[in-house]
Amino acid sequence: MTATTAATERTATGGHPQRWLILGVICLAQLTVLLDNTVLSVAIPSLTSELHATTTDIQWMINAYSLVQSGLLLSAGNAADRYGRKKLLAIGLALFGIGSLAAGLADSTAQLIAARAGMGVGGALLMTTTLAVVMQIFDDSERVKAIALWSTVASLGFAGGPLIGGVILNHFWWGMIFLINIPVAVVALVAVLKLVPESKNPQGERPDLLGALLSTIGMTAVVYAIISGPEHGWVSAQVLVPAAIGLLGLGAFALWELHTPYPMLDMHFFRNQKFIGAIGGSILVVFGMGGSLFLLTQHLQFVLGYEPLEAGLRMAPLALTIVGLNLTGIGPKIVMKLGTPPTVVLGMTLVAAGLTSISLLGGGTDGSYAGMLLGLVLMGGGIAVSSPAMANAIMSSIPPEKAGVGAGINGTLAEFGNGLGVAVLGAVLNARFAALVAVTATSLPAALAAAGGEAERQEISDAFASGLQTSQLVGAAAVFVGGLVAAALLRRAERTEARAAKQQAEQQAEQTENAAA
Repeated sequence: MTATTAATERTATGGHPQRWLILGVICLAQLTVLLDNTVLSVAIPSLTSELHATTTDIQWMINAYSLVQSGLLLSAGNAADRYGRKKLLAIGLALFGIGSLAAGLADSTAQLIAARAGMGVGGALLMTTTLAVVMQIFDDSERVKAIALWSTVASLGFAGGPLIGGVILNHFWWGMIFLINIPVAVVALVAVLKLVPESKNPQGERPDLLGALLSTIGMTAVVYAIISGPEHGWVSAQVLVPAAIGLLGLGAFALWELHTPYPMLDMHFFRNQKFIGAIGGSILVVFGMGGSLFLLTQHLQFVLGYEPLEAGLRMAPLALTIVGLNLTGIGPKIVMKLGTPPTVVLGMTLVAAGLTSISLLGGGTDGSYAGMLLGLVLMGGGIAVSSPAMANAIMSSIPPEKAGVGAGINGTLAEFGNGLGVAVLGAVLNARFAALVAVTATSLPAALAAAGGEAERQEISDAFASGLQTSQLVGAAAVFVGGLVAAALLRRAERTEARAAKQQAEQQAEQTENAAA
């Protein structure tokens, strides 16, 4: 079905007649992809013991997936706009299922990292097409609510991973956290082929393969430098060389996009303050949440001694808060009542307050959970109101025929923010940990196992907890300041748009008067 025929099947409200059922289908596909970003964090102890994975191995198991996905999202969105969003969504589900099979059967860290990178290819196709389809089948009157539900599933994927992973690991070996994706992918694939309408950009554009290559190289090299910093030193060649390669790669990407006739990312979007504010806020929200979840799951299991399922249950309030606020419609109502800039300030202030609560009240070694619970609820509330507002701001600042590219940008921000959060907050924790205790082990479990006695084990646990507290405070400061800047840019953009609309109305009125005269 082309964009033209899709328009003829719309109801009186301007939406597709089966739009809510289709939303359910694409949310199922979206959930499968996003669960894989966090479900792995609960399996860290199993991977450490069974595959002898180091801390760096674990970070690359997480980042290999997100970085490949980030690098391909814009290209995948461009291809979806040209060749058809339904078609690319179906291909993405198939590739994701095959990659999950390879990951579940891996018997070494290298194989698992490679399989995760392969899953990132399918994930890129899924992430771009799901939001693009939402933009096509809902009109302006229902789009904020639809994006809020889509964002709820996205947030549920991030936050619900530890709980689902804990349930699986309590009954099966770690490979099942990947194999469980296969039946879900099959069901979603059948539903997509049957229900989702086809849509594409009538003009179409060629995929920007060089742009995809440059952006992938740039982001991978930058995050590699961040991960390697604590181990090799921030001014060492092992860090400065990949950092330079990454910055050069991203710079070359920007220059290429400005001159190619078929850019993967139209750099003129960055002249739009609404676009800039929304992408800045989106990165920082996921930065804080992704880094926090990565560290908290380790803290709950390694320091406080909880089993995987117990750790997952203690992380669940974050997901439950997001689901509760958006399924009841409270999140979208706040956006509609306050407007985008105040909603962004409110949401990101809550996220920062949650990270602060975790650091100051729930990050110690005494087993206290109340401060962590408060922090998770505050973070959930902040994410529930800010994420839909920023996703809608990004998509509404991009032409409708570029919906796939817009979804690619939104997904790139989420994946890059998550990978950057894991890398930066993990680096802060590692630096603080190394400053407090002198150990040669490559991971916290190995350091605890090599401890000479209970006193040394306690010292190592206290050092890790101190590193956690420091990293959460760094995340809180970044989210709060970023929220204020993002809201200011969004407010300025709204005023600019309002002035432009007023001038246009005055010009039309003047033309009407002149014609009448």
